[in-house]
Amino acid sequence: MKVIFLKDVKGKGKKGEVKNVADGYAHNFLIKQGLAIEANQANISSLNAQKKKEEKAAAEELAEAKKLKEEIEKLTVELTAKAGEGGRLFGSITSKQIAESLQKAHGIKVDKRKIELDDAIRALGYTKVPVKLHSEVTATLNVHVKEVK
Repeated sequence: MKVIFLKDVKGKGKKGEVKNVADGYAHNFLIKQGLAIEANQANISSLNAQKKKEEKAAAEELAEAKKLKEEIEKLTVELTAKAGEGGRLFGSITSKQIAESLQKAHGIKVDKRKIELDDAIRALGYTKVPVKLHSEVTATLNVHVKEVK
């Protein structure tokens, strides 16, 4: 019997796949548990419509991320911190502080986990910080750390 998987089933199939399984297994387990539905013409066409909708949403999300990348790369985030001799900071600038400053100054909300800062900024001056906006889009944000007078 051909079924369309609604959820991932270990060893049998992934969500959205159409596979041939034993009749008893399909009726007594997959369909009963809500893991799959019978692959008739109506269900297959609704599956195709769902896939098209998901592809369109993914393309929209990618376009939005590219637009945000252009916007972010034009900006410079200004932060102030106390510093000692040679421009070394007392403490450090973290991705959380960068995200909050970006939100306050420019109104762009970016999750701090998307800011890929290898190690906290511990010196004055300009730093280029990568921001992962999408699996395919990474923007570079300029962060300027100034000394508190």
